[in-house]
Amino acid sequence: MLTLVESGNARLLEPLTCRRSALEIEVAGSTLRGALEQRWREVSANRNLTAVSDFWPSRTLTDMVKDAESPFIVFCEDRKVAWTTENLPEALPVEADKASFPILYPWHILAVNEDALSDVREKIDGCVRERVTVDGTLVLGEGSVILPGVYIEGIAVIGKNCKVGPNCYIRGTTCLADDCHVGQAVEIKNSILMTKVAAGHLSYIGDSIICPKTNFGAGTILSNFRHDGKNHRSMVDGVLVDTGRRKLGAIIGDNVHTGIHSSVYPGRKIWPDVCLRPGAIVQKDLKENP
Repeated sequence: MLTLVESGNARLLEPLTCRRSALEIEVAGSTLRGALEQRWREVSANRNLTAVSDFWPSRTLTDMVKDAESPFIVFCEDRKVAWTTENLPEALPVEADKASFPILYPWHILAVNEDALSDVREKIDGCVRERVTVDGTLVLGEGSVILPGVYIEGIAVIGKNCKVGPNCYIRGTTCLADDCHVGQAVEIKNSILMTKVAAGHLSYIGDSIICPKTNFGAGTILSNFRHDGKNHRSMVDGVLVDTGRRKLGAIIGDNVHTGIHSSVYPGRKIWPDVCLRPGAIVQKDLKENP
């Protein structure tokens, strides 16, 4: 049995956690809770395991400890992150590998999505129309439709009752939750769109996380690359934090609306309910309407 212990770091994950707990963040076709339970599933199958919610274990780590004969405690950066509850004084200390990581900031959710979807298998319950190209792996939920001219490259997990296309480009490791609409000439790369997100026309969404009920005006562009090629930095509590990512788009909260031809600089965060005017250029994080 797995017990997840929630951390006190939800504020660092804003705007993703403004209207939900960290474990309720939609990721990898499920939630963060569901992704963690799936990753720890074999380890906790025949023992009582406790793990903190702000730590992502690599497949290598879970494979290493799943058959351990003795109790164990997993450490990451000198912090206890997972442990079996029996005979703790005799537990074997295990150091987490470099592919495991803490889940502290919004961009770590992208990394969870990338890793969690790396071993998905194709499953199509919706409708794929003629002249759709899938060069990779597609998971398509019931009631969803992929219209002609859509090109999918890599891994795409699309939930129930979504409409994608016509003439879209979906690539990288991309996840659309239920009731999303991605319309004509929209490109989405390595991103998470949560429930009821709509990008109807002529938009680019790269390496981004979009919370529920957000709507993109036509021509909205979420940039994801610095001209100098350096890692993106993001402002957290007044301090610029190195994200470790050369590609990072926007982190957008619930119920945000962008006007037509809106442009968002790389790595910017927009809090819930912000409404952008047509032609807006977002150069800094936004917590209220500009």
